[in-house]
Amino acid sequence: MNIDINNLPLPKPLVDYDDERKKALRASKNRKTNYEKYQISKRDYSLDYLPLKLDIENVSRCNFHCSKCQVSGWSGNKRAEDLSLNNFKLLIDSINSLIEIKIQGMGEPLLGSDTFFDMISYARSKHIWVRTSTNASLLHVNNNYEKLIESDPCEIQISIDGADSETYNSIRKGGNFERVKENCKLINRFCEKKNLLKTRMWVCLEKRNISQISLFVELAKKLSFRRLTYAVDLHGWGQKQFFDKNDELSIKNNITEDDAFEIVEIGKKNDVEVTFWSNINRFEKNDISKLCPWPFERSFISSDMKIVPCCMIANPEIINFGKASSFVDIWNNYDYQKFRKDHLEGNIPDVCKKCYINGG
Repeated sequence: MNIDINNLPLPKPLVDYDDERKKALRASKNRKTNYEKYQISKRDYSLDYLPLKLDIENVSRCNFHCSKCQVSGWSGNKRAEDLSLNNFKLLIDSINSLIEIKIQGMGEPLLGSDTFFDMISYARSKHIWVRTSTNASLLHVNNNYEKLIESDPCEIQISIDGADSETYNSIRKGGNFERVKENCKLINRFCEKKNLLKTRMWVCLEKRNISQISLFVELAKKLSFRRLTYAVDLHGWGQKQFFDKNDELSIKNNITEDDAFEIVEIGKKNDVEVTFWSNINRFEKNDISKLCPWPFERSFISSDMKIVPCCMIANPEIINFGKASSFVDIWNNYDYQKFRKDHLEGNIPDVCKKCYINGG
C-alpha cells in the first residue's frame, strides 16, 4: 500500500514565506493587483492573472550523470546553452506578478558561476522569494559557498543520496562523497556564523539507500544541517523509459507511516527536523481542488527560454508552449488553455499521468 504523504510532516519554508510575500506585494502595485485577482479566481482554462511562481533553469548541464536523471541521457550531460543574465532579468521584469521562483532545473546551478549569484541577487532585490538546489560539489570553488549565501536565497536544498561513500558514489555518478561532506560543513558553518538558516538536506529514497534511512539523520547532524527532507519516490520526467527505470528503484511500497514517524523521532533526538515529500501520485482528476496547481499558477522556463508545464518534465523537447520571451501572451494562448481544459475535464495528458493517483 502506498504511503500517504499527507499524513506525514511536510517541509515548510526556511525563511518566513508570508513575510516575504507581504514585502513583495508592497513593493509592486502590479504584483499586488495580480495577486488579488488570483485570490478570488477559480480554476479555469482561461485566466485573468499571470503566474505567481516560476521555476527558472539557469543551466541544463551537470557535472554528475546519475542514472535516474534524464541528464544522463543527454550528450555531454547537457541539453542546451546556459540562460543569460539579460534573459533572466527580462523574465523577472516582464512577468511582474512573481512572488516566488526556484532557480534550478535539470542542471547543477553552480556551473553558472557568478551569473547564478547575480540572478539570485536580482530576484531578491525585487523581494521575490528564491529557492535553489545543488549537489554541493562546487561549493568550495572560488568561495562559492560564501557567494551563494551572500546572494541571499531563501532556501538551498542540498541533495545527498547516500550515507557512506560506496552508496553515495554509486547513486550520484561523478560525485565525491568526502568532498560533498566537507562542502556541506563549509556552507552550514558559514550560515551559523551569520546566524542564518538557509540549507536543507534532501534525500531521494530508493532501493540502493533505503537501508540507510536512519543514518541520514546522523549524517545531517554531523554536517550541521537542521532540516532534512526525504523524497519517497522517483519521477520519470514525462518519459516512459525513465518511469520504468525509476519504478524499479522505488521504495514507496516498502516504507510505512510508522517507519516514517520513527525517523521523525530520531530526528528530534538529534535536533534535526525531519519531513517527507512525494513527487508522484499526488493529485486527483475528479476533484478540482485536488488538480495539479502548476497549469494554473506556475511554469518552468528552460535555460534556452522555452515554456515547459512543470519541473517534473523540465525538458522542452518533451513538451513546450513556446518562447518565454513572449510568456505574457502565451500564458493564455490556445495551447495553454487546452492544457488546462484537459486537466479540468479529467483528460489528464500522458506526460502528467504519473503525478495523479492511479495514473489519472
